[in-house]
Amino acid sequence: METIPPMPENRMEEQPPSPPMSLPMRMLNVLAAPGEVYEEVRRSGPCTANWLAPALLLIVVSWVASAVLFSQPNIQQQLRDITGQAVEKQVQKMKLPPEQAEKARDAAERYGAIGTKISMYAGPPVAGLVTPFFWGLILWGLARLFLKTPLTYMKAVEVVGLAAMISVLDAIVRTLLALAMGNLFASPSLALLVRHFDPQSPTHSLLAMVNIMTFWLLAVRSVGLSRLTGVTFVRAAAWVFGIWAAYTGFLIGVGALVNAVFNR
Repeated sequence: METIPPMPENRMEEQPPSPPMSLPMRMLNVLAAPGEVYEEVRRSGPCTANWLAPALLLIVVSWVASAVLFSQPNIQQQLRDITGQAVEKQVQKMKLPPEQAEKARDAAERYGAIGTKISMYAGPPVAGLVTPFFWGLILWGLARLFLKTPLTYMKAVEVVGLAAMISVLDAIVRTLLALAMGNLFASPSLALLVRHFDPQSPTHSLLAMVNIMTFWLLAVRSVGLSRLTGVTFVRAAAWVFGIWAAYTGFLIGVGALVNAVFNR
């Protein structure tokens, strides 16, 4: 009688590790599957491109968007109207004679245009290159002081840097809304409910902060903090959203105080 050889023990076939994502894939997937992206960031070594590439892309997109917007006659007129209204308030407050008032208007229009160009070219590099290190410091501090988990500073910078892809998308959405509505301050926020947006109004500024893109950005940062520290998403999000709310409230409060002082 032929003997049947013993069957080998059943062993689970080891799954080969998934190939690492390329940088373009990480930059795209952070929009749809941030958990997978940040899990790879957690397992891999330091990567400067994770924060530098989105920062450079944000700068370029913001520059192009600004050039397109400020070339529109209706946007230019809106800026002149805002500057003119601010100057008229000061003229009435100081009770300047007609000649001096006219000189003040000319100077405000001239220097206002210069200030707009400076902010147009200087703002995006600050947003792209400073934000990852500023918010990276916040996430690093949260992990060390409150979540009690080790997290290197540059890994926190990578989390914020990759999340900046949402800021790139936000810049595109804002530009399209502004072009469609002829309003420089158009954004996917509650500010759309305001017919005549006043950037000096604390109420209008608060409505502009209730922005779906901002909440998406904060949620993705929270996912990154959760994956790299091992805490739950809810716990990470509570800290990230809480700090953003406190920081935003502080800025709005300072702005309202400054406006109140200058409009006395």
